[in-house]
Amino acid sequence: MSAAPLRALQSRAAAAILVGALALSGCASTNFRPVSDVPVRIGPPYKVRGVTYVPAAQPTYDMLGYASWYGSESGNQTANGERFRPKAVTAAHTTLPLPSYVEVTALDTGRTILVRINDRGPFAATSRIIDLSQGSARQLGMEKQGATAVRVRVVDPPEADKARLRSGKEAVERPRAPASSLSFWRGQLGLAK
Repeated sequence: MSAAPLRALQSRAAAAILVGALALSGCASTNFRPVSDVPVRIGPPYKVRGVTYVPAAQPTYDMLGYASWYGSESGNQTANGERFRPKAVTAAHTTLPLPSYVEVTALDTGRTILVRINDRGPFAATSRIIDLSQGSARQLGMEKQGATAVRVRVVDPPEADKARLRSGKEAVERPRAPASSLSFWRGQLGLAK
């Protein structure tokens, strides 16, 4: 092969390598934040579907409502900047600081789990107060239901539990809520006691 066609072939090969490298760098351009509890982010007010949400520190947050779960967004970026991991025990909340830790109690069973909030949502016009990851829904025992009545309460768990959640694992299971509390909470939501 003469020098001119060889140089042309080399130029095309170099161009193909450059185009491939640029394409791959585009795939890797999403910079995910490492899973960490610092800095805690509150963020400015924001609007979704005509509703304004005002994030704030809420150390006494204790609400009754409904939880749903999501899991098909694997690999997407959470509002906290982390990579969404469906099997991790995480959740989305509209206004709590990112991250926050909450106890979620299923009002039908009393099962209580610890969950790390690292995303924003739910934004549906319903009485849902939290969207759980698939891993959270599985641990709470509501994966087949899709939605369930819950109590959500901000907590400050031990560092060992926080570390387990940051690594994607379940925290140590918490004691079940007593039947008298479940009956009271269900009554507050207008459910059969």
